[in-house]
Formats: sequence, C-alpha cells, structure tokens
Amino acid sequence: MGIIVNQQDNRSELQKKIAAELSEKAKKKHDATHDLPDGVDDSAYMENTKQTTSLAWVWLVIVIAFVAVGVVYFILSSNQ
Repeated sequence: MGIIVNQQDNRSELQKKIAAELSEKAKKKHDATHDLPDGVDDSAYMENTKQTTSLAWVWLVIVIAFVAVGVVYFILSSNQ
C-alpha cells in the first residue's frame, strides 16, 4: 500500500492528466452502458409470453409421477 501511495507522489503532470482523462472516459462509458436495456425483458422473443404461475410445481410432480410409472411398468414388463 505504501508503494502505491509513493508512486502517486512521483507522477508527472502528463501522467496525472492522462490518468484523469482515462478515469473520465471509463466513467462516461460505464454511464452510457449502464442505461442500455439488458436485452431480455424488452426483446421481441419475449412478446406474448407470461410468467410461470404458482402451480408450476404441480406440473413438475405430474411429470415425475408419469416417468416413475413408466419406469415401473418397463421393469415389470421386462421381468415376465
């Protein structure tokens, strides 16, 4: 930490000016990209879609039960 502080003291005027310009440029770039849309909620592929309902877990249970019944049926039919 002391080395970094010491390096800051030895900067020339040109180095200070360049560092300030780079810092300002980075801040402007961050501000410009920060306001851009994320491309998910406002994309065209999101049109005519809806959020998952609270009953999604019911469909998950039905699919798991269907798969389990199919596996049991396959096991029982292969043993005969």
